[in-house]
Amino acid sequence: MRQLFITSLNSGSNGNCYYIGNEQDAVLVDAGISCRETEKRLRRLGLSMDTVRAIFISHEHSDHIRGVPQLARKYQLPVYITRRTYLQSGFPDGWFPVRTLESHEPVQIGDLRITAFPKLHDACDPHSFLVSCHDTRVGVFTDIGQACEQVVSYFSRCHAAFLEANYDEDMLESGRYPYYLKRRIRGGMGHLSNRQALDLFRNHKPSYMSHVLLSHLSKENNCPVRTRDLFSAHQDGTEVIVASRFEETPVFTIRGQEVEELL
Repeated sequence: MRQLFITSLNSGSNGNCYYIGNEQDAVLVDAGISCRETEKRLRRLGLSMDTVRAIFISHEHSDHIRGVPQLARKYQLPVYITRRTYLQSGFPDGWFPVRTLESHEPVQIGDLRITAFPKLHDACDPHSFLVSCHDTRVGVFTDIGQACEQVVSYFSRCHAAFLEANYDEDMLESGRYPYYLKRRIRGGMGHLSNRQALDLFRNHKPSYMSHVLLSHLSKENNCPVRTRDLFSAHQDGTEVIVASRFEETPVFTIRGQEVEELL
């Protein structure tokens, strides 16, 4: 079994939650929407919490962890989180199993292999993730101030990716955000702009990448149509999807056979 099923249940500053799994097992990367909304959106997609085995936390900002306590407690899901992030999370003690997440040390859940790696973001110990099933690899690259060497390395191996395209530079510059917030967003420890994300996509996308889900778009400083059109002009065989901040995306099937054919 070499395929993965992926969907964004929500993506934006109002909540982030990404589902990655095969037919038996799945994980959530972040849980920033409520337990009820998570369940509802999975049901609409024909998916179920019954296959979710764990939640992996990227960092402690509320739009990534808001739904964790109720969701993990209800289903007694282990929450994989770095020690420093856990200390900043404010999670209630004893509600659910907590597993310490270590950089570059893969976690095996059924046939899923989840590897966390550090990224640049203004949180205490932020990480991104690569989820693989045999030869099929999916990466989650959001809340990234800039594409460091590790991000480039992992992105260049992916058959599909959730890739942040947070803001349009002109919209941010001319928008109503105060200067200090604009500086935080574009200062190298905040978020990727459309242009920065496109540079990563154009320069490091492997030929076998089938899907890119543009994620964490700003409500104030970006435009989904503009972002999709920007990437579609350079898609070169990769399906471009904009992940919504209001609803789930369809479920996409990701297969790694392209790599096998090249070897």
